[in-house]
Amino acid sequence: MFTGLNAFPLTPLADQRIDETAFTGLVERLVAAGVDGITALGSTGSYAYFTREERARVARLAVESAGDVPVMIGVGALRTKHVLELVEDAQNAGASGLLLAPVSYQALTPEDVLGLFEDVTRDLSVPLAVYDNPGTTRFTFTDELYQSIAALPHVASIKIPGVPAGPAAASARNAGLRSILPAHVTIGVSGDAFAAAGLNAGCDAWYSVIGGTLPALALALTRAARSGDADGAREISGSLQPLWDLFSRHGSLRVTAAIAEHLGLVPSHCLPLPIRGLDRSQRDDVERVCELLDLSAGISLR
Repeated sequence: MFTGLNAFPLTPLADQRIDETAFTGLVERLVAAGVDGITALGSTGSYAYFTREERARVARLAVESAGDVPVMIGVGALRTKHVLELVEDAQNAGASGLLLAPVSYQALTPEDVLGLFEDVTRDLSVPLAVYDNPGTTRFTFTDELYQSIAALPHVASIKIPGVPAGPAAASARNAGLRSILPAHVTIGVSGDAFAAAGLNAGCDAWYSVIGGTLPALALALTRAARSGDADGAREISGSLQPLWDLFSRHGSLRVTAAIAEHLGLVPSHCLPLPIRGLDRSQRDDVERVCELLDLSAGISLR
């Protein structure tokens, strides 16, 4: 779960209700593809837009559909009280681990965030991954905060937002983090365009947006890097540059949803309002990239 490819599926909606059939289909495809772990209700899963009851239901569906593949559940929320309720629901659903981001409306201080993780880890029964996602939370972790949180009980992994460009700088970044973290805490790279660089630099895991919809592509990159084929991993990532460019222009959530809709994996307009997804011109760009990269090749994996 905290090494290799951890895939983040969408939580698709139909008429603004969770489409349970489409969601379980996405999870079953990930199992069939052989991913190392699945994270439901991450940012790709739009966790912040659902009620406690909806999130509890999605957690149960994910665990039930995943078989022997470990499932991590996102438990981020504005109030600590609500996070603790979500933690209870996820553990009751049988989650193998939890993913926690410091969600905010008022800006959070490092002391606020450390206190949140202290409160949540105090009575956990499963391991927890730290979710550093400044693009959505607007909170930036420092290395000192990483170190303090990593020392708490049950913390098992830190999801970092990419690595510096260039193999030497990426390796230095990973080595620097490794030197301040306990040996049992893994480092997972995110930001899919950074996956090859992060894995080649020694990151233990890739927490992947596109892996939740196109697991075969993500697995090929992950397996190459983790087997020591750094050039192969870079080559695969380079071939996906048109996709990374779409992510940069429109955001990974909207693009991934458009891909899943185009490939018939989820209903149209599958994102929670007020997120309206891409317009027709932008969807045309996505469809051209799908054709260019032959992204329908692995769609039979259901």
